[in-house]
Amino acid sequence: MNGRGRSGGRPTLEEVAVRAGVGRGTVSRVINGSPRVSDHTRAAVEAAVAELGYVPNRAARALAANRTDAIALVVPEPETRFFAEPYFSDVLRGVGAALADTEMQLLLTFAGDDSKRRRLAQYLAADRVDGVLLVSVHADDPLPDLLEQLAIPAVVSGRRSADEPLASVDSDNFGGARAAVEHLIARGRRTIATITGRLDVYGAQRRLDGYRQALAEAGLAPDELLTAPADFTEEGGRRAMGGLLERRPHLDAVFAASDVMAAGARQVLREAGRRIPDDVALVGFDDSAVARHMDPAMTSVRQPIEEMGRTMAGLLLREIAGREGERPQIVLPTELVVRESS
Repeated sequence: MNGRGRSGGRPTLEEVAVRAGVGRGTVSRVINGSPRVSDHTRAAVEAAVAELGYVPNRAARALAANRTDAIALVVPEPETRFFAEPYFSDVLRGVGAALADTEMQLLLTFAGDDSKRRRLAQYLAADRVDGVLLVSVHADDPLPDLLEQLAIPAVVSGRRSADEPLASVDSDNFGGARAAVEHLIARGRRTIATITGRLDVYGAQRRLDGYRQALAEAGLAPDELLTAPADFTEEGGRRAMGGLLERRPHLDAVFAASDVMAAGARQVLREAGRRIPDDVALVGFDDSAVARHMDPAMTSVRQPIEEMGRTMAGLLLREIAGREGERPQIVLPTELVVRESS
């Protein structure tokens, strides 16, 4: 038949069944890898498939299995932040690598305000995807609870709290921050400030906890005027650094909870005539291209962001397939990469 069915179009499942001398259901079981088929029957069906050039209809197979063969990567942030921060593109690259050998389609969607969240909720409630990856989740974000209600498999990047009910993948935010501040203390710095991320993000709170723990272990008295909350943006880093210099002009080190905020802090320090690292040592978090290309190159906490994306996608695929009974909370190790800025 040269790959054509009786109608001249694509060969059908029924035509494969006739050629193999078996029922339509038997052909379906062979194509879907069911073990409940004899070797003789499997060989007959595979021969018919080869002779006819039959290609399974993915959409029909997904429908029969109540599957869409699609997962959504949901970023509850404005698009501008997604494209400004290397973190998100690295997660996306890791997710893409994990899905490369599957038939899953990846849908990237933003839910940075209430109207976008409502549209996304309607989309998810209509069973348009098999599962969801949530990146950069805030403590009060309603999306994870919605996914629980809809019984949609989901994995979050970074827990919302210590009691996160969904499967999650995170880096060791606490340990990474503590190592950064211990490094600054070992270099003789004593008036060490920190610029935090948004503290409704659990990872940002853990980085602040790590900063405080390192100071306490070194016997340095806590000083809340050395803590400046920001929002993970470059402009937020600039504003926070300006406030720190007003309150504590003699500070000699800054630990910023992201490289992007550290870049903003660096600009303000230079405008104020502070030399890095002679006057003020500077450490970031993420070890992104921002840190490597800064002048001087910046010390930063490396978190395995691509690996986080790959691990998230792997967990989600197992949950979709029904192979993940528990909802694991995976924490990947961080590493301090020391450069000229400290």
